[in-house]
Amino acid sequence: MKRLFIDSSVLFSAIYSSRGHARDLLLMATRGEVGLILSELVIEEVRRNLTDIAPESVEVFHFFLNLIPFEIANPSREEVQEAAGYTVLKDAPILAAARKSQADMLVTLDRKHLLDKPELENYFGMPIVTPKTAVVLRNT
Repeated sequence: MKRLFIDSSVLFSAIYSSRGHARDLLLMATRGEVGLILSELVIEEVRRNLTDIAPESVEVFHFFLNLIPFEIANPSREEVQEAAGYTVLKDAPILAAARKSQADMLVTLDRKHLLDKPELENYFGMPIVTPKTAVVLRNT
């Protein structure tokens, strides 16, 4: 079973919309087809954004948090500082958590800072992919 670290953009999208590949990943996790990994920062960021942007979705968020046995990976300050040498500061905690988790893939919707960056994939030791790609690659 593939273990996927999902960032805030993917978790927010999966909660906000009942359709799409981000939601598919959550549904796959409920069936035990993939393992999903988060950090506390991802959880807090999504909770805050849903409360501000889509308060009606907060209940769905808590439903999935309770239903799926998410793994939690929280990086140390040193790990975040090291990651900051490879990406913009706001993404360093996410990349550090993904690296610490030893996930098979980091799943994101962040095209500007994370996707299509082979140097990040090489350093962090995992492919950085969209939810669509993660769904397709889950069995490979």
